[in-house]
Amino acid sequence: MIEPWLYLALTATAVLAGFIDAIAGGGGLITVPALLAAGVPPLHALGTNKIQSMFGTSVATANFARAGMIEWRRNIPLVAAVFVGASIGVLLVQAIKADALRIVIPVLLIANAAYILLSPRMSDADAHERLSRPAYAPLAGAIGFYDGFFGPGTGSFFATSLVGLRGLGLTRATALAKLLNLTSNIASVTFFALGGHILWSLGLCMALGSMTGGWLGSHSAMRFGAKLIRPLLVVLSLALTARIVWSYFAG
Repeated sequence: MIEPWLYLALTATAVLAGFIDAIAGGGGLITVPALLAAGVPPLHALGTNKIQSMFGTSVATANFARAGMIEWRRNIPLVAAVFVGASIGVLLVQAIKADALRIVIPVLLIANAAYILLSPRMSDADAHERLSRPAYAPLAGAIGFYDGFFGPGTGSFFATSLVGLRGLGLTRATALAKLLNLTSNIASVTFFALGGHILWSLGLCMALGSMTGGWLGSHSAMRFGAKLIRPLLVVLSLALTARIVWSYFAG
């Protein structure tokens, strides 16, 4: 049973996560450990995180779309690849025992925090593409699989690969990353819901916070470009992950 004050705390956390996710991705690095630290079981934490992320990402995607920064038809193959990959990922994670997830999740969180901290800085300038859109589709599907299986950092993986391999400027890459991330979220919510692994009241409360953060973050990204918020994201993620690890071994 989740205490009422935790609803407020987790909703406020979702505002911050939604803001960060809309700009640079990685909002799940805050919300997933926060849910686990609040005592939510691993699978329910992943499923509940997906519904709040889906709503927040939808707001950010809509804002980028209204600004004309998303090419819908040309990216249908990528959307399809991501949906299939995410569906497979979420089905697989539900087959893993909860005790194993309690060990795997902190390891993945730490790895993602290190990735964001150490990944190269990117700019808004378009560059030479190393992979065509069809060649990028399998990688997009793999990232979708990761999002279905776990999730945190997915937006960063999409944005980084779109910049480095597709040659998109960071803001354009962030816009397309939101569309692909929304796709994987929809697939994940569908199968987590079918498996009964979503705390709907908590997820919808957090969704309000995520939507607020997503709206603020996407407008900030379009106006100012990507900001250097990695240190904040990494510190929060590692602090919450340390809390989870301590609780696991103390228990």
